Amino acid sequence: MAYKKLSEQVHELNNPQRSDTFVKMFRDAVRDGKFEAAYLPERFTMPKQFTRRGSEDTYQRDTKEMLFEVTPKFEKWFDEVNRELAAARKGGTIKPSVEAIEAGLVDFKKMAAETRKKMQASYEKGQALGQTRSKTKRK
Repeated sequence: MAYKKLSEQVHELNNPQRSDTFVKMFRDAVRDGKFEAAYLPERFTMPKQFTRRGSEDTYQRDTKEMLFEVTPKFEKWFDEVNRELAAARKGGTIKPSVEAIEAGLVDFKKMAAETRKKMQASYEKGQALGQTRSKTKRK
């Protein structure tokens, strides 16, 4: 039987910023008897970067390490949960970043089209402003 540590599984998430939610869902699944897992005496640091309110500081949290059996049932559960956590979150939008774009969480083509539209609107606004100023000076 193959065993794996929770800390190793967390690093397989498509979106490491959701590791706290994943650990919570993992524990719920173990409690509900979806698969077997056991606590280990050590702790590990989750990859998620938390930010303190009103500050730029980030910090990470530790959680209890667990050991679990890698079964086809677990693999299926993990695939579903990983897909769910990688998809857009319920609250707020995902900040565009290289990581988010590479993970496919943000549509780059859509972002580029919106940027082009904003640049065009800004350019036209500037042109219109220039024309109105040149007309008023001629009087």
